[in-house]
Amino acid sequence: MPSRVPERRALLQEMSSRRVRLTAQRRLLVGIIQNADRHLDAAALLRVAQQQNPRVNRATVYRTIALLKKLALIDELDLMHLEGEKHYYEAKTRADHLHLACFRCGKIVEYSSPLFERLKEEISQAGQFEINVTRLEVGGVCGECRAAKKATAAEGCEKSPLNYKAGRADQA
Repeated sequence: MPSRVPERRALLQEMSSRRVRLTAQRRLLVGIIQNADRHLDAAALLRVAQQQNPRVNRATVYRTIALLKKLALIDELDLMHLEGEKHYYEAKTRADHLHLACFRCGKIVEYSSPLFERLKEEISQAGQFEINVTRLEVGGVCGECRAAKKATAAEGCEKSPLNYKAGRADQA
């Protein structure tokens, strides 16, 4: 399964080139978003930032998020509402990608494929539509959870007084 996620944009560099004022706290928050290995909501962003600088406050977090959204440097995601109405943030990538959300464990996998790019091109041409924003989230059960379920089911069959073979139930 192709899953190489496109390179993230360099947020600090782009903000600097646009002559955006970069305070120490804003620089910290942008760096956290840029380097995050998972999708962060505002509360998680605040917690991580306060570990490095206890003076960062909620208002600074929300103002920074609003600025980054206005500059089109981050994406705001709901990630299938796995944890209620939370919104998550990630640095925009240079090309679009999908998010696969596991309903069992909550894992989010970023997925990129040439097929997705071809689909966007087809939509654009067939509908004579200029695509500016693409967001696609797919919900289901990840491979790890599926394997764990199969292992648990197989273990249950071994312990069961019934043995299922050749499509019929025989007493063990």
